[in-house]
Amino acid sequence: MKIVIFGSGLIGRCWALLFARAGNTVQLYDKEPAQLNGALDDIESKLKGLQSSGLLQGQAVADVLKRISTTTDLDGAITGADYLQECVPDIVDLKRNVFAQLDALVEKTGNSKIILASSTSVIPASTFTEPLKHRSRCLVAHPINPPHYIPVVEVVPAPWTSPEVTAETRRILDSIGQAPVVLNCEVEGFLVNRLQFALLMEGYRLVEAGVCSPADIDTTISKGLGLRWSFMGPFQTIDLNAPGGVDDYCKRYNPGVVRVCKDFGETKDPSPETVAAINAAMREEVPFEDLAKRREWRDNRLAALAVHKLQMDQLDKASKQ
Repeated sequence: MKIVIFGSGLIGRCWALLFARAGNTVQLYDKEPAQLNGALDDIESKLKGLQSSGLLQGQAVADVLKRISTTTDLDGAITGADYLQECVPDIVDLKRNVFAQLDALVEKTGNSKIILASSTSVIPASTFTEPLKHRSRCLVAHPINPPHYIPVVEVVPAPWTSPEVTAETRRILDSIGQAPVVLNCEVEGFLVNRLQFALLMEGYRLVEAGVCSPADIDTTISKGLGLRWSFMGPFQTIDLNAPGGVDDYCKRYNPGVVRVCKDFGETKDPSPETVAAINAAMREEVPFEDLAKRREWRDNRLAALAVHKLQMDQLDKASKQ
């Protein structure tokens, strides 16, 4: 397939290497040539990291890199392309302008088969694609950062997105080793952030009420719930936590679940004092000037986890044969 990545920032670079690693021809578009040069250097560095972790699928860095070219010619990039992944900042007006430009170029080039996907994390496609002639080819495909270590991608169609486009997007993402989750309709915050924000909001509330420290919240997830969640979701978890599965769990524990959840109260913004306290706790743990190193540490840990999960998945698959 011919893939176009619109925007050569952090997420655009990750998308480019993912598609190229899977054997696709990738054109990375940006209107700034200097930005493109820096992007290629960063992609090469990320590919070396994947290779050292054993996540480059036995390929040489140079071979994957050869599949990625850069361009400032959007007309030429769209011509003959199968899929375009837009990666501009999450600003509604910017998205509207970009997709209006893409819609006009799809018409100009006659490439009505192309899929136009946005990497937006919170903006529904319906807010920036409604007036477009080719709006049925548009949808959201939102990755989790960093997507070359975390494979989930939210696929969120607009009300007018063609079902065939949604299905094909899922197939394409599957083909490059990602794990697409398809929403049946648009909802504020999509799926990842709705779940993430619910947990985050309760964390704010517990810290603000003086129940525990920010460090205790993080430890509960990283050394507790997160260990299970790296292999199974919450429904899979409760299915195993009662002798008779989900039905048995709900009969045994749902009264307590409902009672606790009633105590949550209304959602409200955390106070400035709470935010300051959490920030102070984080800066004590990782000084501001060390955040870049901490992100590198995160990526290395995710790489090790990705390798482990791949090995375990292969063993599970072999045991079922």
